[in-house]
Amino acid sequence: MPRLQKFLAEAGIASRRTCEDLIRAGRVRVNSRVVRELGTRVDPSRDRVEFDGRQVTLEKRVYIMLYKPRGYVTTARDPQGRPKVTDLVADLPQRVFPVGRLDYDSEGLLLLTNDGELAHRLAHPRYHVPKTYMIVLDGTPGPEVLAKVAGGVLLEDGPTAPASVRLMRADERSGKAIGRGCVMLWSGSCARTNVARWSS
Repeated sequence: MPRLQKFLAEAGIASRRTCEDLIRAGRVRVNSRVVRELGTRVDPSRDRVEFDGRQVTLEKRVYIMLYKPRGYVTTARDPQGRPKVTDLVADLPQRVFPVGRLDYDSEGLLLLTNDGELAHRLAHPRYHVPKTYMIVLDGTPGPEVLAKVAGGVLLEDGPTAPASVRLMRADERSGKAIGRGCVMLWSGSCARTNVARWSS
């Protein structure tokens, strides 16, 4: 029998790590009883599992490669009521969630899925899955700036992980440079497009 957090992840509620937080918060019931123990095992054929009062069932796996436009938050819920990436696929019968994130003002490829196990393996620092960003900067950074970004910088929500950063090309007319950072994500707070704002 699977552990409760694994069952929830496989049902597309969220990544396994997030499901653990949902269990701790008391938002999951098994046979009408709130369960907060992460090691709890469930039998999907016999046990009734509920999340926020709704029954959880396994559904067909869905994988969506979405080009996220600017002006959307990468979350399934936003207290501020801003547009969410999940709004772009609201017509899907399955419930999906984003794997990783791009900032509100950023655009680029984003994976949406209801496969919690895959999301866990892609996003958890333990698996060392590299991610690549192409960032447009105002001006051309020198070697010292590139070295600082590569070594990790301190942002509002913590330090970024070390990165491999190189300059791709410079546009003589606009004075903008495009840097491509192959960011190795094995820390809790990793390099994101915030770095572009820090180094511009």
